[in-house]
Amino acid sequence: MAKLTKKRKAVESKVDPDKLYSLTEAMSLVKEVNTTKFNASVDVHVRLGVDPRKADQALRGTVSLPHGTGKTKTVLVFCTAEKVDEALAAGADYAGLEEYIQKVTEGWLDIDVIIATPNVMAQLGKVARILGPRGLMPNPKTGTVTNDIASAVQEVKKGKIAFRVDKFGIVHASVGRVSFSPEELINNAHELIATLARMKPSSAKGVYMRSVSVASTMSPGIGVDPKSIKV
Repeated sequence: MAKLTKKRKAVESKVDPDKLYSLTEAMSLVKEVNTTKFNASVDVHVRLGVDPRKADQALRGTVSLPHGTGKTKTVLVFCTAEKVDEALAAGADYAGLEEYIQKVTEGWLDIDVIIATPNVMAQLGKVARILGPRGLMPNPKTGTVTNDIASAVQEVKKGKIAFRVDKFGIVHASVGRVSFSPEELINNAHELIATLARMKPSSAKGVYMRSVSVASTMSPGIGVDPKSIKV
């Protein structure tokens, strides 16, 4: 078994694994226990009382974080020639169709988000098996299939993120960086959790928001009391 360093022991001692902190306490603490030398991501993990095997409970959606994610996302827009200038003017990093389908087929995936216009979706069938497993396939439910390319690109660049529940009923999402203030992290996390609360399926029974935790990259998880989050 790996031996904990003195630094790691000191960090672990600051987090009570049996305590549920308020969201305010957790976001202050997550900054204190960060041990990385880089600007680590701060992630929120929400376990929901849903059965992802049921279509109406396999939640997925988007949320615009008030303070962004702290990361500039690389955006590719699949569109026909007449939309290319609009996409690039809105801030897309790449825009086009056949040449980028070919690049993806050859293994190029240096992108974070893909947006597409409805009229090219049939052609993306060629790369669906590549993009789907990586969560990059455009989908109307996440606002990444649209004719309003400019708005879609701008929202992603400003901090709009997509999320989906995994097979265990957990949603994982980055809500910022350790360089953010506690207030910025709290606001972003609250927006995510409030969005999940609004999406509660009518068929979900029992406790819906079962557990919440926050953690930065390579730091211990901090349990949050769901009741402390007013949505």
